Amino acid sequence: MRYRRAIRWLLPGLVVKRWMVTSGMGLLIALLGGAIWADLRPIYWAVELLFSLLGAITTFLPQSITGPVVLVIGAVLLLWGQSRSFGSIQQALAPDKDTVLVDALRAKSKRNRGPNIVAIGGGTGLASLLKGLKRYSSHITAIVTVADDGGSSGILRRELGVQPPGDIRNCLAALSTEEPLLTRLFQYRFSSGRGLEGHSFGNLFLSALTAITGNLETAITASSRVLAVQGQVVPATNVDVRLWAELENGERIEGESAIGKSLQPIVRIGCYPEKPPALPRAVEAIENSELILLGPGSLYTSLLPNLLVPEIVEAIQRSNAPKLYICNLMTQPGETDGLDVAGHVRAIEAQLATLGITKRIFNSILAQNDLDESPLVDYYRSRGAEPVICDHRMLRSAGYQVTQAPLQGLRATPTLRHDPRSLSIAIMRFFRKYKRET
Repeated sequence: MRYRRAIRWLLPGLVVKRWMVTSGMGLLIALLGGAIWADLRPIYWAVELLFSLLGAITTFLPQSITGPVVLVIGAVLLLWGQSRSFGSIQQALAPDKDTVLVDALRAKSKRNRGPNIVAIGGGTGLASLLKGLKRYSSHITAIVTVADDGGSSGILRRELGVQPPGDIRNCLAALSTEEPLLTRLFQYRFSSGRGLEGHSFGNLFLSALTAITGNLETAITASSRVLAVQGQVVPATNVDVRLWAELENGERIEGESAIGKSLQPIVRIGCYPEKPPALPRAVEAIENSELILLGPGSLYTSLLPNLLVPEIVEAIQRSNAPKLYICNLMTQPGETDGLDVAGHVRAIEAQLATLGITKRIFNSILAQNDLDESPLVDYYRSRGAEPVICDHRMLRSAGYQVTQAPLQGLRATPTLRHDPRSLSIAIMRFFRKYKRET
């Protein structure tokens, strides 16, 4: 096993061999310089010694045997020395990590060659997506909604005047490559304590950093260094926005938490103030993207709030990158009751129409294969949720490119949510197919 690992160091893409060769050349040149300085006498001595040694060896064994034996001994010593050297380096840098250094370098090399991906959304759906995508690329930008006003985020928003940190915290934890214990600490939620109960450590940490640095964007950058985040997390806007929704009966309700509990179908949403400005880093990431993703996540409270920022929508429109909408597995009671995949798409287009945009932005759709009946599906039905049906024939006839895949994963799970690995595999297959066809 040790020698197999040593041989893996010779595989392409690790950016190790070139520096080993460079070091070897440097050593030879330095020795040559020393020999020249000494009037070439060391070279003569070395050549004479080498010939004497070879003559002595071939006296006992013929060249046909001596050559291969010496070659094998040299190769074994080289591989053994290399294995021991890099093992010592790993022991010094990461003594507690199980990943072999060569495997970690190969994985990093693969991720560094990955595409520039922009994922737009919020909530647990975006965090699940990021967990899977970070296996394929180091160039990920998560653009996150900052409209949350419930739970710990809502309390901190009201009492400290900071932007809600909850969705941002989830994304930072999802993209973290640091020790699992540190990530668990960031996600830890206090279950007791006066004033602390219900708050997560990460929310308090981000809120404190925001107060210290003066803005959430700088706080996120500092937190990203602490968690060794692979990519970047960017708020959709740095303005304190508040959502409102217009219902089918003409009523208007305010607040993200109230919208998610609506008893009437939602017609459209908006925010105060209108047309909030985007962060320049979010716009820049979209302009440089090779793949743009929207979803999965709550349609009206996680996805569409990002599209209320005109500069983000305009940047998506200008981009030539493929744009993929990832639909939810199940409907959400009070938010998307009765909507199939086409209904979700119509809601996105209707929202964009309020900004004067009539041309489709997301022409490609990724949806779950039809879910089989199961006790888990029945349980969700008892709580008011239904599987989101995908009529792929109707959508394709309307000009959409539809991909269906087992996004929940092949193994049984206690919840009906996107499996990060299955979701990222389907997305990368879509991207590779797009690259082949263009």
